Amino acid sequence: MMRKLFRNEEGNMYLLMALTMFLSIGILGLVIDGGQLYMTKSHLQKTANAAAVSGAQELPNSQEKVDQVVGEILNHHNESGSLLFSKVDSEKLLHVGVGREVPLFFSSLFGIDNVMLNAEAKAGLHAMTAGVGVVPLGLDESMPLEYGKVYPLKVGAGDSDHGNFGILALDGPGAKTYEETLKHGFDEELKVGDVINTQTGNIAGKTKNGVDYRIASCPNVDSQERDCARIMLVPVYKPYNYSGGQMGQVEITGFAYFYLTDSMNSKDEINGIFIKRAGSGESNGDAPLDRGAYTIKLTR
Repeated sequence: MMRKLFRNEEGNMYLLMALTMFLSIGILGLVIDGGQLYMTKSHLQKTANAAAVSGAQELPNSQEKVDQVVGEILNHHNESGSLLFSKVDSEKLLHVGVGREVPLFFSSLFGIDNVMLNAEAKAGLHAMTAGVGVVPLGLDESMPLEYGKVYPLKVGAGDSDHGNFGILALDGPGAKTYEETLKHGFDEELKVGDVINTQTGNIAGKTKNGVDYRIASCPNVDSQERDCARIMLVPVYKPYNYSGGQMGQVEITGFAYFYLTDSMNSKDEINGIFIKRAGSGESNGDAPLDRGAYTIKLTR
C-alpha cells in the first residue's frame, strides 16, 4: 500500500510540474504579446501626434499641403500604410487616425492571430500670445487685414504717416541696434500685454539694410518655405502712451506674419503681404486679436 501511495504522489508531482510549466509558458506568452501590443500602440500614438502637429502647420495653406506633410511624417515613422483618415474638421483643426493589425505569437495557439490597433490625434491652430524672433516693425490693431493683398510699409522718421505701422525699439534705442534686430529678430520672448518703446529718428537707411539682408537670404520671391527670411513676425499693438503728437509706447495685443515682396523703393516704402502661418511661439489661450499668426496644440 505504501508503495502504491508513493507512486500516486510521484504521479501528482509530475502533473503539478506540468501544470506549473504550462502556466509559466502561458504567462510568458501573455507578457510577450502584451509587450508587443503596448509598444505598437505607443508607436502609433506618437506617429498620430506627430502627423497631426506637423500637418496642422499647413492648415493656413491647403488640404493638399496638409496631406503631403501627413504622408511624409507617416513615412518617416515607417507607417506609410497605416493612415486611416486625415481630415480637416475646421479651418483650424486637423484630425488624424492611424491603425494596423499586429500579429500575435502565443495567442495564435488559441486562434487569435492578430489584433487591430489604432490611434487618433487632433491638433489645432491658436492665435499666438507670445513669440520669439519678432522684428521691430509694429502693426496698429485698428488696421483691417486682407491676406494676400500687397501693403506698403512706409518707413520714415518716427511713426508712419499712414498711422498703421510703427517703428519699435525692441532691443533698446539706436539705429544700429534697430538694424540688427530687423535682420535677425529679437532674441527674447515678447508676449501680449508687453509695453514697448517706439524708435525715434530717421531709420529709413537702416530699414533698407535690414530688408535687403532678409531678401538676399531668401532670393526666391515666390518662396514661403518655413525658414525663408522674407517672412517676418510682426507685433500687433494698440497705442499706450501718446502725448505731444508722438506715440512714446505701445502695448502688444497680438502678432502677424508679414512677407516681404520687394526691397525699399524711392518713397521709403516696403511692399509685402500679410499671410496666415503657424510658427514657434506660445498660445496661452487665444490672443485678443487673430491676425493670422498661430501656434499649434494637441487637443482631445
